[in-house]
Amino acid sequence: MSNIEELNSPFDPFADVEEEKAPKTTNYIHLRIQQRNGRKTWTTLQGLPKEYDFKKILKTFKKEFACNGTIVDDEELGQVLQLTGDQRLKIAEFLVKEEIAKKSDIKIHGF
Repeated sequence: MSNIEELNSPFDPFADVEEEKAPKTTNYIHLRIQQRNGRKTWTTLQGLPKEYDFKKILKTFKKEFACNGTIVDDEELGQVLQLTGDQRLKIAEFLVKEEIAKKSDIKIHGF
């Protein structure tokens, strides 16, 4: 195809990008902190692979970090682990140490 033919062909800049050219997305594990009331906070863990047993992981977190927690079922996000207090760094270290996730797959959000 010559350059002249390329200029005459219609080009739609708003057309959807082909899936082959789209960047490959990875599933990240998100650790967030949410303010409750006063000085109290929640730590939420979202995006954990489904092949893991959430109840066993929650039980281990509660024992290891001396905190309370629960599993919340969300329509869009799936199962989300909620722990009391700011446990983001401890959870990230635990997931890397137990080889559940790589350090590059964990996103820590919050203040």
